[in-house]
Amino acid sequence: MDLDWSNLTFSYRPTSFHIEYHWKDGKWDNGELKDKPFITLSIAAECLHYGQAAFEGLKAYRGEDGKIRVFREEMNATRLFNSAERTCMAPVPVELFCEAVDRVVKANEEWIPPYGTGATLYIRPLLLGTGPQIGVAPATEYTFIVMVVPVGAYYKGGLQAVKACIVDDYDRAAPRGTGNVKLAGNYAASLLSHEMAHKNGYAVDLYLDAAQHKYVEEFGSSNFIAITKDGKYVTPASRSVLPSITNNGLQQVAKDLGIEVEVRPIDFEKEIGTFAEVAACGTAVVITPVNEIVRLSTGEHFKISDSQGCGPVCQKLYDAYTGIQWGKAPDTHGWLKVID
Repeated sequence: MDLDWSNLTFSYRPTSFHIEYHWKDGKWDNGELKDKPFITLSIAAECLHYGQAAFEGLKAYRGEDGKIRVFREEMNATRLFNSAERTCMAPVPVELFCEAVDRVVKANEEWIPPYGTGATLYIRPLLLGTGPQIGVAPATEYTFIVMVVPVGAYYKGGLQAVKACIVDDYDRAAPRGTGNVKLAGNYAASLLSHEMAHKNGYAVDLYLDAAQHKYVEEFGSSNFIAITKDGKYVTPASRSVLPSITNNGLQQVAKDLGIEVEVRPIDFEKEIGTFAEVAACGTAVVITPVNEIVRLSTGEHFKISDSQGCGPVCQKLYDAYTGIQWGKAPDTHGWLKVID
């Protein structure tokens, strides 16, 4: 494979195969590997009209020993199952999800970047309502796809701190809405404020709760975490926040390192200036340090740190977590599966 693995970006490129399963008459078929990166849809497909679409994101890693490891696929499978139930789609059984991931990773082995390049194989499962539907009702047919793409590390030469902003004019999710499941529509709803943030020079946008605009919820595409000055790991408790697999894993790593973890409401005005470190966390980057947050509606600036890099606690968490992912540290929690 003639690719400059060390300089890959986090962007789409076609690979050798994706895998496609179809649900009809109450059951999933056996799935088929496809060598063309296209699908055929009815113009009346449910996903195009009423938004029945959910997805996941996980990675496969090639370790120093040459072995290929997939990270925590069962958690992604469970989250997709929950997304499907919330939107009346045909759920993908966990066993089928894991089978699909294994099959497509094996079929695209030549696209898995070499160890030492910082690049990984990003895996994108996608569930769509594909049956034709004009009235508002669940689809009668569904398609489950798993595609893969080699991607580079977000940061070259270490974690770089970024500035974040709050765009109070827009909410990511309603208190009893779909913020706690991974639907395509959630991200569509966040695009305008995300673009506004970028145009104003901010790398990420932060959302407060929709009801009061008082409590921290999450960044546009990742969870919010903070380290208090006495060394505690704090992250919001909210039914509108997506249960991040990365956040879940970092919490466990924090406990393993003897760091106290608190999952609780975070009052933005009262607490944001008291944290020693703030970061966004998610699959693509693991941790993105945030050194300043600006509330655009008021012009208030909240300085977290003068550092242009990662704080010491977040760096320690990042190193421990990625050490497990790359197979360099003991996998004491059984998070990795080796693909033969």
